[in-house]
Order: sequence, then structure tokens, then C-alpha cells
Amino acid sequence: MQTNFDAVHNSERGIVFRFGIYLDKLKLPVLHEYDIDVEYDRNIDCKKCVPGWENGCYPDIIIHKRGTNTDNLLILEFKTWWNRNQDKDKMKIQRFLDKSGEYCYRYDATILIGKTCEECDVNCLKGALSMSGFYTEANYENSIIELFRDMGYRYVYAPDIDRDFYSPLYETELIEALYRLNSNLPEDAIKEAMFKLKHYENGELVQKNSVFMDYLQHGIEVRYFVKGKEHYAIVYLVDYENPDNNSFVVANQWTFIENSNKRSDIILFLNGLPVVIIELKSPSREETDIDEAYCQLRNYMQEIPSMFIYNCICVLSDQLTSRAGTITSGEDRFMEWKTKDGNYENTKHAQFDTFFEGMFQRERLLDIIKNFICFSNEGLKQFKILAGYHQYFAVNKAIESTKHATVTDGKGGVFWHTQGSGKSLSMVFYAHLLQEALDSPTIVVLTDRNDLDNQLYGQFAKCKDFLRQEPMHAESRAHLKALLDGRQANGIIFTTMQKFEESEEALSERRNIIVMADEAHRGQYGLNESINKVTGEIKIGTARIIRNSLPNATYIGFTGTPISMRDRSTREVFGDYIDVYDMTQAVEDGATRPVFYESRVIKLKLDETTLRLIDTEYDIMANNADPEVIEKSKRELGKMEELLGNESTIDSLVNDILDHYENYREGMLTGKAMIVAYSRTIAMKIYHRIMELRPEWTEKVAVVMTESNKDEEAWRKIIGNKHRRDELAKAFKDNDSPLKIAIVVDMWLTGFDVPSLATMYVYKPMQGHNLMQAIARVNRVFKDKEGGLIVDYIGIATALKAAMNDYTSRDKKNYGDTDVAKVAYPKFLEILSICRDLFHGYDYSKFIVGSDLDRSKAISGAVNFIVAVDKEIERESFLKEALMLRQALSLCSSLVEKQLRIEAAFFESVRVLVMRLMNKGDGKKISLHEMNERINELLKQSIKSDGVINLFSDISQEFSLFDPKFLLEIAKMKGKNIAVELLKKLIAEQVQVYRRTNVVKSEKFSEIIQSVMNRYLNGMLTNEQVIEELLNLAKQIAAAKEEGQQLGLTADELAFYDALTKPQAIKDFYENEELIAITKELADTLRKNKTVDWQKRDSARAKMRMLIKKLLKRHKYPPEGMDDAVQTVMTQCELWTDTNDMRENEDDKGYRVDMSDKLLMVAKKQENGYGIKI
Repeated sequence: MQTNFDAVHNSERGIVFRFGIYLDKLKLPVLHEYDIDVEYDRNIDCKKCVPGWENGCYPDIIIHKRGTNTDNLLILEFKTWWNRNQDKDKMKIQRFLDKSGEYCYRYDATILIGKTCEECDVNCLKGALSMSGFYTEANYENSIIELFRDMGYRYVYAPDIDRDFYSPLYETELIEALYRLNSNLPEDAIKEAMFKLKHYENGELVQKNSVFMDYLQHGIEVRYFVKGKEHYAIVYLVDYENPDNNSFVVANQWTFIENSNKRSDIILFLNGLPVVIIELKSPSREETDIDEAYCQLRNYMQEIPSMFIYNCICVLSDQLTSRAGTITSGEDRFMEWKTKDGNYENTKHAQFDTFFEGMFQRERLLDIIKNFICFSNEGLKQFKILAGYHQYFAVNKAIESTKHATVTDGKGGVFWHTQGSGKSLSMVFYAHLLQEALDSPTIVVLTDRNDLDNQLYGQFAKCKDFLRQEPMHAESRAHLKALLDGRQANGIIFTTMQKFEESEEALSERRNIIVMADEAHRGQYGLNESINKVTGEIKIGTARIIRNSLPNATYIGFTGTPISMRDRSTREVFGDYIDVYDMTQAVEDGATRPVFYESRVIKLKLDETTLRLIDTEYDIMANNADPEVIEKSKRELGKMEELLGNESTIDSLVNDILDHYENYREGMLTGKAMIVAYSRTIAMKIYHRIMELRPEWTEKVAVVMTESNKDEEAWRKIIGNKHRRDELAKAFKDNDSPLKIAIVVDMWLTGFDVPSLATMYVYKPMQGHNLMQAIARVNRVFKDKEGGLIVDYIGIATALKAAMNDYTSRDKKNYGDTDVAKVAYPKFLEILSICRDLFHGYDYSKFIVGSDLDRSKAISGAVNFIVAVDKEIERESFLKEALMLRQALSLCSSLVEKQLRIEAAFFESVRVLVMRLMNKGDGKKISLHEMNERINELLKQSIKSDGVINLFSDISQEFSLFDPKFLLEIAKMKGKNIAVELLKKLIAEQVQVYRRTNVVKSEKFSEIIQSVMNRYLNGMLTNEQVIEELLNLAKQIAAAKEEGQQLGLTADELAFYDALTKPQAIKDFYENEELIAITKELADTLRKNKTVDWQKRDSARAKMRMLIKKLLKRHKYPPEGMDDAVQTVMTQCELWTDTNDMRENEDDKGYRVDMSDKLLMVAKKQENGYGIKI
């Protein structure tokens, strides 16, 4: 990079210099062939400057190729806000862009430097990228294709291929691969395999995809005849052993027609099968991101479902963020892939190339497809699961560790992945991969509790198709022995420790047995013998019993919490850690959410005796005492049950839980909460007291615990049997179920996942891994859940800190103390102060103390204040800070006084409206009714306001450019900044419609709005003037609607007419009737000769051009000297064909090619107010 270092000493030039350095360091793929220079050759020989212009005209920054004028890409001009002359600047730039001049730059951008250097540093790069348009989605697409080519994929430009557009398969590649991979089979076998690949029985997309995945992973069973004799064989679709024997193709612009015509950004074909679909969004456009990519992907599944029958992985990427998921993944389950080699050291912010190279190296893609994608059958529903990067690398490490252990000491190691990060599924992937790695060993899955055994067995049973065998339950030691004796290989057998008992006889002496122990840190895994001091009986540790029963087996431990530093026996049984995926990493990756703590012990006013008894119980648990000692202590602690369960304490507890839940947690996500009771008796007392206070909550609250023969009759009606518990589990997992609060004692505290569960009320002393397992119930990922909240009524704070001592150092630093009073509440106050400062000068006090009308005016006034043209930096800061304010409040709302909660609700209301107004968010069309409804719901949830807010009270009409009353009201609005933003957004929406349908009008209106907004942003227009100009533009757009009707042309035909008549002098050569005739003939010719992808495929495009030129020549169009007019007509024709392919199914985006009255937004009164009618 060449620079003029004198520039550093001047303010404007200094910023230019720093920007050039920054741009050079970015190493954007699109620029890798170009040179970036600041004030190029200013003091040398002026190779690229315009002479004769005030001692020479030098661009601030140029992106070009030195030594040549044939490839000049971009010219960047910087101007300070106090020193600008737009007309002069435009003339300078035009000299560099002039196609007949010396340099012919392709793009330009003028960047206005703000009042501070900081403003420039934050915004100038994105401004340059978006204004110049040179780093678009297409450029990013080319960068990704280049990455894949470097990884050994063959690139194909789809429009160049002759193929069937109604088939999602790359058939020539597929057929060639089938014959190559199955060369020993006759043609009939290949044909049957092709038939099965193309024809699936009726069913949902997920069911068909499940069948295909089975074909892909294991091959297709076929039947064929040779000389009349029937034969059976398997036709393989992939050679997993020899990656080079497969075809890997990366293709773009691949059109597929089904319910409509769709074209995915990038598709990866494996042997002609479209196994990966990649949806990209422009890195330089703020209004698009992977949220929009996800919506587009879901739309594709509706419009071209057959493409997804053959899909393995879906990818969303906007360069900043890249994520992978499956056809059943919600957006929150699309995950990043943050490492190429399994190293977690630098995974906080992963680059896009790390994602693609980490996942899609050819050998790794084959491994993922074969071994790390499975289906989980949840009743009538199937969910397709793709392993996360942490699961992929950890399972492969575990396989290698196990292979080593089988020929050494039998210690496979310990697999520690924090709770909620998918440990159970990691065990499924491990068991699957183990079958091939160790030649079909027998797997014994060992747990220490029946409910955990049932839950883990259930997960394996859901994945039995992937595992290729049905898991089995050992009902007793004898049954376990029979199951082991009855086979020499294979089998997945579930059992509990309790089924092992002392015996001289080993259950099996086979070496090909792998014991997978879940929660491998429990005290029951002791190796040492102990002596009963009363009876003198020697008791052998459970781990020793298991070792004696399976002496030659290999042992691997899986755990969601760390091994205690004092726990030597676990390491002696299993060995050291294989892989550690800690709490910090899981939260950073979005695999789990953090858990926060709130103490409300003081609310119960427990006396000293009770508090001492609670402390004693914690001491007993902490010391890991012998069962006899614990039993003796329990007798001494007999009063605990009585004290914690007395009527006044239960009354205080329930009243406070109800207050906390109804005021602060009921409106959180789905309102699911769990109450952990000290005992079965206390659980029932809590339930009965809730029913007394809230008798209408019969479906809202349930007690979940096992039944006992000693239970009184009244209890049994509430608790029920196993079937009843299963039904409760389904209901609690169902987000739409009326069951919101579960009261538990021991059940559901391990291995039970309800992602939307965000609140746990703890009224039971717990310690160590039991405590950490329990609180992890609220750490699951669900939509925009900020974290889980543990509300403590029994004093678990010290136990929490003690449990964290065994975690990683960064876990202790980040989560060693998550008390909301120390973490979230101070953060809330800090951010609230920042939001206040950002609104310095605006009085919103009436929102806090005023009427609903006052609140409405306060919100709209605040929006008007923050969207002012000179508040851009403050507005960007506010949007970030207000979001963090909402997140902090969601955790500590019970600690925040009412006035501050109301103030926070004000800022959240303003944030939501600004996002909608500035087109940052869900991208929906702007609607007054929708905005009012959204803010009212927000206030109802956050501050229990039942009032009705009516924003923008000076507007009575729904937002529509085509309603004169609305335009009149806009002109009279008091909030001039809001008026500008409303008009700008509505006009931009309509210009977007034209951009897809009418080249001439799109260019015309785009230039006008850009010019108006530039003058406004540069301070050359007042609010009133810019509103007047935008209103005039709105009227022009409305008038444009009438042009076609007056000429007797459809919207399509009008677009062609506009293209034909773009040159101003064209009507001097033709009568209008003649132009209309050319228009109609042109439109008719295109309709009759339209072919798929003709605007992309060279041969089809050439045919189209020939038809158009022939037609125009017959009408002697264009006149001499206006040859450029043909290019405008060609561009319009290509746009028409591209858009017309998709017009039938674009209603969901709000755009239609048919620009009749149905296209344009017209205010239509509906029963519930006004809504935009498309």
C-alpha cells in the first residue's frame, strides 16, 4: 500500500490515511487482486490524477491495479462536515468515472466525515461498502466458492448445464457415481436404486429425508434378476473409505422448479446429490442478516420441498456469522462451527473461513454425514440432529481413547461436557461410531438412578434407526448376565449400579465390552472397601463390584459436572479427562444459557434453630459421610421436616413464590417454573396452599413424584401413576400447555429437558454435582432467553460457590458468583444511566407519572428525538444499550423498584419503535395498528399496564403513500423527524417493488430519494423542506401508478414502455401509438418465448437478445445515435424474466409483479383497526 505520510498531520487527511490502513488490513477476498493507495503519486509523477484542476486532482483513496488504467475498481472521496462542496466534488468524481476518459473507475463513494474522528471510524467503512456496492452478496458468494475450490471441490455455474429444471439432482454426476461406486452390479440394480432415490412414499418432508439419510449412510437395498434368478444387493451412494472416489461439486445459481421457481445461493453436491444448501446475505447491507436467511430457507422448504429431501446440512451466513443446522432446526439451534482442529482456545469469535474449512473439508464432510447426523423420533414427530463442533471433536477423541484403552488398562477416560450442551446425544454418536471402530462391541450403559436410566434409555431408543439396533433394558443381574452371554458382539444394554451385587462369578470376561457410565463422578463409584463400625462387616465399593463383574471391560465416564478434586476413585476407574467443554464455552457458543441466582431466604424469616439445622445438613452432604452416619444424623435432624413444613413457613413461602412468579416471571417466555421441595410431604403442602390461594390453577400446577404404598388416598389422586407422570412430562414440555408450574422433590432434576423453563424456586438443601445438575434445568437454549434464574429459599449460595471450585478457572471467574443483586442489578442501573444520558434534553417524566395519552406522547416524542439526523451516533448506542437494559431487567426485575421498571419499559418501547421505523428488525411492513398493538402488549407484560397506548395521535389513517389523507396528516405532524423516517421507509418499500419490476422507474425514484436524503443528511435541507420533497416524490409515485391505466397498458407492459421511452428525445421520432404497439408486441414475444434461466444461460440469453433486436429492428428502433436505448430494453427484459419466474409465490414478501391496485398499499379499514392491504 502506498501512502503520503504528510497526510497524517492533517485532520481530514489523517482520517483518510487511517482508513486506508484499516481497509488494507481487512484483507477482503474481493480486493485481494487489487492495490489500495492513499493520494496515489501526489508527490511523484501524478499517474492517476486529473490535470489542470487546481494543481491536479488527486483521489483520497483508490482501489486499482498499479501500472495500468484498464482495471480501476473504486474511488473513495472523504469530506469533512464543515468543508464540503458537493457540486465540485461530483464534478471531480465524474472525471474519474467517465467511460470515455482515461481511467474509467467502476465504482465511487463519497464519505462524509462526522463531527468527531470517532464517528468517522465507526461508520465510514460500512458506508463505503454499502454506498459503493462493490462488496455485495454476489462478491461474498464468489469468495465462498473460491474457498470450496481451494478445498478440492469442482465449481459448476448452473446456468451452463443442460439439465432437467424439475429435478433437484445433478443427474449426470449421480449416474456416473453410481456406476463407479458399484461397478460389480448390473445396470438393473443401478436403475432400481435410481428409482428408489427419486420416488418416496407419501409422507412429510422429514420422513422422506429420514429415508434418504438411511440410503446415504448405509446404501440402498435393491433386488434384481440375472438369467431369471433373483439377487439382492446394496447400492452405495458414497465411498466413505476413499474420499477421492467421490464427486464434490460446488454450484451456484441452481434453479429448481416445483411449487415455484427458486434459485439457492450455493449448493454442494456429493455424487450428484444436493446434500448442503447455503443461503448467504450481503455483509455490507445492515437490513439483511442471517435472520432473513433463515426465513428464506424456511420459505424454500415450502416452495421447493423436494430439494430438501436430499439435504443433510443447511447453512446460513452473512460473513460476520455463519451457522449450520438441519431441516428441523429452529433458528436458535443453528450453531457455529468454531474450530478447524478441535482446539477451543480461540473460539469466541470465529471467522467465516474457519466455519467453512472446519466443516466442509471433503473427508470431514463425509465423516459428519455418515456418523454425526441422526434422527430422534419423538412420538409422531421426528427431529433431525446435527452434531455441534464440540460433540464432533470430543466423540472422535473418545473413540481414539477407547481404542487405546482396550489394549492397555481399560481406562477410556472421562468426557466432561457441561450440562445442557448435548451430552446424551454425544453418547449416542459415540455408541454409533464405536460399532465400526471396534468391530461391533457390546455396550453396557450404566447409571446410578432409575429415572436417569429411563431417560437415557429413552434417548437411545429414539435414535435406534441411527444405531442400527434396539437398546435393551437389563431387569436384574441374572438378566444382565443372560444378555451378555447370549452374544459375542453387538448389543446396547442399559442397567443401573443397583443390579450389580457381590458375587464370586464374573458376569462376563469378554474384552469387547465397553461400559459407558453416565454421571461418572458420583460417590457410588468407590473402589475402596469400608468397614461398618457397628457390625464389623466389610463393604466393597460399588466401582470394585462392577470391575470384578466385568474384569476385562473398558470403562469410559460421561459427566455434565466436573470430577471433584477430592475424588480419586473416579480417576482410578476411568482415567483422566478426554475432552472438557466448560460452562463458559457452552454459553459463548449458544449451546446453553447462563444461570443466575437470587436469594429470598430472608422472606421466610426462619429462626436460628432452623438455620442451624440447614447448615448441619449441608455439612453432612459436604463430608460424604457413610450411610450409617447419614442415617444417624437424619434422626438427629428429625425436626427439620417439622420446622420447614410448619404452616406459617409454608404460607410465607407460597405467598412469596406467587408474588415473585406473577409479578416478574409469569410473562417470561412461556411462564414455565419449577418448585423444588424439601420432601414429599412439604411438596404436597405447597401444592395445597397454592390451590387454596389460586383455586382456578388446577391445570396450571402439578406435583411430580413417584407414588408410594404408604401414600394416603388424597395424595394418590394428585400424584397418580407412571402413566400420569408421563402425561405430565409431555404437558410440561409443551409450550402451549396450561401446565406452567411443576412441584418436584427428586424427579426431573437430572436429565429432564424443558428448553423454555427459565425459573426454579429452591426449597431443598443440595450440594455439589446434585445441586449443579438440578439448576442446569434452567440453562437450556430457547428463543431470546437471556438466562435461567434460581430463586433460593434455603440458603444454597455457599454450596453453589463450593461446587464451582471444581470448574475451570474461567468458569469460576465468569460464573463463580451469579447473584443477580451483585451482577444483573448493578448492570441494570449502569445501563439505565447510559440510556438517560442518551436522552439528555428530552423530558419523558410524564411516561412515568402521566396518563395513557401522556405515555403515548412521551414515546412518540422520544422516537422523534432520537431519530433526528444529528443523533445518529446516539441512536446506534441507544439501540444496543436498550437491548442490554431489557436483558438485565429480565433477570433482576424483582429487585428493581417500580418507577425504574416503568422507566425501563419506556426505553424498551422506544427501542422497538425505532427498530421498526429504521428498518432494523424483522423486516415487516410498517403498520400503525401493529405498532400500537405491540407496544401495548409490551407495557402490559413489563409494568402490568392495562391502559391503551395510541402512538402518533396526530395520524388517524393507516400508513399508505396512496392515501391523500395520510399524506396530509404527515405534513402536519409535530414529530418532524418521525415524519421523515416514515416517508423514507414507505417510499423505500415502494422503490423496492419497482426494483424488482421496472428498471427505469426504479432508477428514477432511487436517484431522487438518494439525492433528497443526501441533502438532508448534509444539512442542506430542513425537516420541513425534506418532508415537502418526500411528499412530492410520494405524489410522483402515486401518479406513476395511473400512467399504465391511461395508456391502456398492464404493469408489465408499462415497464417495457418506460424502457423504450427512457431517452427523452425518443418521442420526437415515434408516435405514441407506435410506441405502445412496440411495447405490446415486445411483452407478447417474451411471454411466448420464455425459457427457464434464459437470463443466466448464455445460449438462452443470446436467443432472447436476437428476438428483441429483430423485433426492434423491424420497427426501426432505436433512432440513429441512440444505440444505448437497446441496452435499457434488454435490462428490463432480463429483469422481467427473472421476476416473472417467481411472481406466483412472492405474496409472503409483500411484493408482486402485477402492479395493479392489489400491488400498491391502500388503506383498508378492518374490524380491528387499519391494516396495510397488499
